[in-house]
Amino acid sequence: MLLLISPDGVDEALDCAKAAEYLDIVDVKKPDEGSLGANYPWVIREIRAAVPADKPVSATVGDVPYKPGTVAQAALGAAVSGATYIKVGLYGCATPEQAVEVMRGVVRAVKDHRADAFVVASGYADAHRIGCVSPLALPDIARRSGSDAAMLDTAVKDGTRLFDHVPPDVCAEFVRRAHDAGLLAALAGSVKAGDLGELARIETDIVGVRGAVCEGGDRTTGRIRPHLVAAFRAEMDRHVRDHAAAAAQS
Repeated sequence: MLLLISPDGVDEALDCAKAAEYLDIVDVKKPDEGSLGANYPWVIREIRAAVPADKPVSATVGDVPYKPGTVAQAALGAAVSGATYIKVGLYGCATPEQAVEVMRGVVRAVKDHRADAFVVASGYADAHRIGCVSPLALPDIARRSGSDAAMLDTAVKDGTRLFDHVPPDVCAEFVRRAHDAGLLAALAGSVKAGDLGELARIETDIVGVRGAVCEGGDRTTGRIRPHLVAAFRAEMDRHVRDHAAAAAQS
């Protein structure tokens, strides 16, 4: 599994740089603008400059409306600013067809600029609370649009978590559908260390966290700390090893 960490600005990105050996992707977002809130272009540039060159930088485009042209321009802006992973939160898409239209525009805009960019179609485990496309529709949306990965997060940050809305067996089906479509599967949403066993068991490709590596476990008022990143990574790697050993014995 790959570990994606989401600093809220340059200062936290510098702390991520201190823990670079323990993480795989640095994700730029603005938590006070939503689950997948977009940060400023200059912040993406500054974070790209702050973290080691061999660590990919991901940027969220926002919890976007159903406005394909607007979203395509925003996605291109993130790519031009230095992000190689572009995440789009399909907040305002009520149907798979709307979501595919938005993501096709993003894929074309981003990959015309940089062919090796990685586009992530992101939905929400608690989609029922905001009226957007259902979680299990995401892998097919990503496949049809030419995206590279399907992701689930939580839209409403009220203390509920990924598994509160999409139980592990449903997350396993999400991962299976993504893999069957040739996509990576990413899961986030107030993920804690205690969830890593299940995430390893269902063979999640990317785990996204923020609160779990912040002081006090608080994504809003806490700050990312390198020692918490290191501890989380050690626990993640332990579960991956245990799952691999169990699979080899079966």
